[in-house]
Amino acid sequence: GAALTTMSAAAPPRKKVKSIVEVTPDSVIGETVTVKGWARTVRAQKALGFLEVNDGSSFGGLQVVFEGDLVSSLKGVGTGCAVSIEGEVVKGGGKQPIELKASSFELVGGCESDYPLQKKRHSLEFLRSIAHLRPRTNTLAAAARIRSTLAQAVHAFFDEEGFNYVHSPIITTSDCEGAGEMFRVTSLDGKELSRSSEKDDFADDFFARSAYLTVSGQLSGEAYACALGDVYTFGPTFRAENSQTARHLAEFWMIEPEIAFADASGAMDNAEAMMKFVIKKALSDCKKDLEFCDKFYGNNELIDRLTSISGSEPFLRLSYTDAVSLLQEEIAKDPKKWQFPDVEFGTDLATEHERWLAEVHAGGRCVFVYDYPRSIKSFYMRDNDDKQTVAAFDLLAPGVGELVGGSQREESYDRLVAKMTEFGLDPEDYWWYLDLRKYGSVPHAGYGLGFDRLVCYVAAIENIR
Repeated sequence: GAALTTMSAAAPPRKKVKSIVEVTPDSVIGETVTVKGWARTVRAQKALGFLEVNDGSSFGGLQVVFEGDLVSSLKGVGTGCAVSIEGEVVKGGGKQPIELKASSFELVGGCESDYPLQKKRHSLEFLRSIAHLRPRTNTLAAAARIRSTLAQAVHAFFDEEGFNYVHSPIITTSDCEGAGEMFRVTSLDGKELSRSSEKDDFADDFFARSAYLTVSGQLSGEAYACALGDVYTFGPTFRAENSQTARHLAEFWMIEPEIAFADASGAMDNAEAMMKFVIKKALSDCKKDLEFCDKFYGNNELIDRLTSISGSEPFLRLSYTDAVSLLQEEIAKDPKKWQFPDVEFGTDLATEHERWLAEVHAGGRCVFVYDYPRSIKSFYMRDNDDKQTVAAFDLLAPGVGELVGGSQREESYDRLVAKMTEFGLDPEDYWWYLDLRKYGSVPHAGYGLGFDRLVCYVAAIENIR
């Protein structure tokens, strides 16, 4: 049988770097711990060696000091190597308030010399070509921790507000946006698929009809809201738009609350409270990550901007009609400065218009624009009494433009059928959605927040990819 090796003494408990470097030094000095992670930098002289270890739990690493015979164990250890170190937490010698004095060292996994992430700044474009390694960089690791904190905060907010979390289907047969840009889901092979497409007959397919990846969980959210009151979905959505911009993804996550017995202004109140809640959480839990993002991407304005947005001052609210007037006035001063200088009632506002409203007109605040023209919005949005506009709103944020889009839904069966017909949709395809209007219909409203855009906004990273 295999020989059993007995450890002379149990290894001290493994501690995450975060629980050593992000607490008051006095609470950990004198503790004996094991730290496991990856070497960021290694410097070895004859009698003294230094290694910075990072395990992903916090932005900063922990400096480890090697003395005497242990220094030789650093031979061949470089950036990217996986290591396990036991030692005592001691008061730091230089800039560090604390460091780890190593008592034993193990090289867990070596790192070959062609490792592409050496100690220098890399462009985000280059990092996209090594997507499997880029989470190890400061930027992507910071964004991942911020993303995790924001996701947890979203759930905490809705839980505190008494919402139920529902999972909407990923494979669907309805197009919620009426946009038609959807990924098809099929079990047919190439030839069978092209035959079925030509005949527009999918009887032989898995679901015996056309099926797609969802573009939104909203419609099933409405079905649950009409039973549970207040619900939200938070899951992946897919758009087959071929737009290679810094703001669009083919696969992204959406947060979609649906609130029964609410109008558009109630949905705006909820969206504003949610934004303030999750940004506050990021500011308190991701301080070091945000300081890094501010320095490299945020022009040293990011933390101030997030602090002010999450403060007590309410977001600005502006009707679409007023927003168009303000833009027309501004564009008239120098139309050449604008990529899209033609703005009138009925224009779908471009990112440059949205950013001007938030950054310049509102002075760096978030802005709700509401009561949009019905011609540029979806069929399910409730018409206002003027018959020109719908009870829809967008939340525009400085730096990104539109973050949230929402509306009050049409709760009347007759008006909804009339609108579907007008928009060229077959009410038969939406029979179950219309049923919600036949059996105990209530005014209800909701919105969608593109979660990846929120992460970009909070981390000041312009390109969503």
